[in-house]
Amino acid sequence: MEIRHQPYTITNCDFVLSSRGVLRHVNVVIDEGKIQSIGRERVGDELSCVGMTLAPGLVNAHTHTGMMYLRGYSDDQELGPWLKRVWEVESRAKEEWMRLSSELSIIEMLAGGITAFIDMYFNPFDLVQLSTKYGVRAAAGPTFLDSFKDPHEIDKEIREVARKRSPTFSPIINVHSLYAVSRQTLLLAKQLMEELDLPLHMHVSETRDELFEVKRLYGKFPVEVLASEGILGSRTILAHLGWVSSWEIVSIASSKARAVHCPTSNMKLATGGFFPINEFLQKGITLALGTDGPVSNNSLDIFREMKQAVLLQRHGYWEASVGARHVLKMGSQEGYKLLGLNGGEVKEGALADLILIDNKWLRPLTEANLESSLVYLATGRDISCTLVEGKMVYQRGDFDEEIESLQERLERIQESLN
Repeated sequence: MEIRHQPYTITNCDFVLSSRGVLRHVNVVIDEGKIQSIGRERVGDELSCVGMTLAPGLVNAHTHTGMMYLRGYSDDQELGPWLKRVWEVESRAKEEWMRLSSELSIIEMLAGGITAFIDMYFNPFDLVQLSTKYGVRAAAGPTFLDSFKDPHEIDKEIREVARKRSPTFSPIINVHSLYAVSRQTLLLAKQLMEELDLPLHMHVSETRDELFEVKRLYGKFPVEVLASEGILGSRTILAHLGWVSSWEIVSIASSKARAVHCPTSNMKLATGGFFPINEFLQKGITLALGTDGPVSNNSLDIFREMKQAVLLQRHGYWEASVGARHVLKMGSQEGYKLLGLNGGEVKEGALADLILIDNKWLRPLTEANLESSLVYLATGRDISCTLVEGKMVYQRGDFDEEIESLQERLERIQESLN
């Protein structure tokens, strides 16, 4: 399959997961990076979708791509000891390690149907280049973490990154957490958020220990601190929130702040708590999904996160009100909404950020069970093709040589750490 020009038509899709519901045997016309029509029309070159499902591209709304060199390095630990060990290695990490890590992470995400991601790490300038090279949408920026770098240096880097905006790259401000930065640093991040009109992305209420520490430092719970400092608002992206209180959820909703749920990472690092999806949805909070990093997860597969998110809710609540349709929206449309983009849906006028899913291992497949099959059965390895703005950025078998080379180099790096 190869697309040279737009407009073109994706033809004869077995299924289309559209904003109008599940459609069968329809064509989708792509032009100027957007979906022009859904129906019987055919224009230009044709891309056959026989045996496949056309669905919206997925968003990994919280990850750390530059950490791939540590995948599997510090497994089977709680978050506290895990962070201590990881931070020790990161303090001597080389820029090359992070660049190679981000490149492999991006390829892996594209292969898993992820068309956009939000990154928190120390190498945003690599992502400026890599997002262009691979055609994926990246939102990234320097990270405030006081023990790693002077906040005033981060200030300068953020201002530089803010000038790098492109069709594939969006600058953001990252703050590691309330316990990892001073109040002075926090207020500097707020100033930059307001001055440069950039999103502020942060770990919040991830563990019970964090709540105790923030309460000791500020006399308030984490979301309360952000509200009292004037940070909580429509530019704010809050990751984790497993220990958020009911009244803080009300504050998140009223402020129009946005949230990201990372179920697998939270379980793997034994952070406890519980993310109440139903309460967030009922209050109309924009809620997306993230894998967290390739060290804390270790997968970068949003299909897995969709399934885990549903199962956790059912295990915790003993009822099934959160279902496949909810998490499919969280994994796609809500992620694009969080990014401020008209995507994550198959509808006329939306960005043509799309995925073709091979139905081979999902059958028996019907209109009635398509959504549930995508959530409870599919994985990123069922992706046949990934499109961003209608451009084919990945099809199965692409980048095999690059993947092997990157994996070998990262293995040598990790071996040198032991």
